[in-house]
Amino acid sequence: MAEPRPESDKLKVFILKGRDSSCGECKEQLGKGRWVMLAGDKGALCMKCADLDHLEFLPSGDAALTRRARKYSVLSAVVLEWSRARKRYERQGLLVEPQALEKAEQECLADADARQRRAERDAERRANLDREYVERFASRLRELYPGCPAGREREIAEHACLKYSDRVGRSAAAKALDEQALRLALIAHIRHRETNYDQLLARGHDRFDARDAVGRDVQRVLERWEAREG
Repeated sequence: MAEPRPESDKLKVFILKGRDSSCGECKEQLGKGRWVMLAGDKGALCMKCADLDHLEFLPSGDAALTRRARKYSVLSAVVLEWSRARKRYERQGLLVEPQALEKAEQECLADADARQRRAERDAERRANLDREYVERFASRLRELYPGCPAGREREIAEHACLKYSDRVGRSAAAKALDEQALRLALIAHIRHRETNYDQLLARGHDRFDARDAVGRDVQRVLERWEAREG
């Protein structure tokens, strides 16, 4: 696991207030309430272009849960919002990896509030999933990548197809089960789950440099998952 960053050097995500902006990469308009990361000369990046859209939001309020989730998450980001009353940015919570949040919640199951929060999060996620589409997406992934570990195709489909997420699974090509769109979803999953890509981001590497660094590892996993028995 990567060494934890000092508090002052953590990745930061900001909640936009009144001023409209646009993503410095994909040029999408970003209005009030959208979350962005500042990237030097590029300006504000949306969560998708910042490669942070796979993280889960953990609101402030439960110190034990936050501490454990941050401990287990290789990649995390502090979420900040400007307070007009106090004239400063105030911490709203933390973005962490889903598996880290799940592990932290499991350790906090004795806490009734943590159990309730997990149930609400799971219910919201289920409500936002188009079940039939997810099933078709997952089934097609299994056909194209028979070597993919059992159950991963469903995990990839649920992540890529989450409603209102702007992820690849919500594109017209993906809805038509276009092979290239499905491949992009698979590559994103492999990058985060099968390589040290998140560790490189956590250490401050530019994401394009990090992608180049793990490119061969991603390709090897792709080739293995594409292979059919015999």
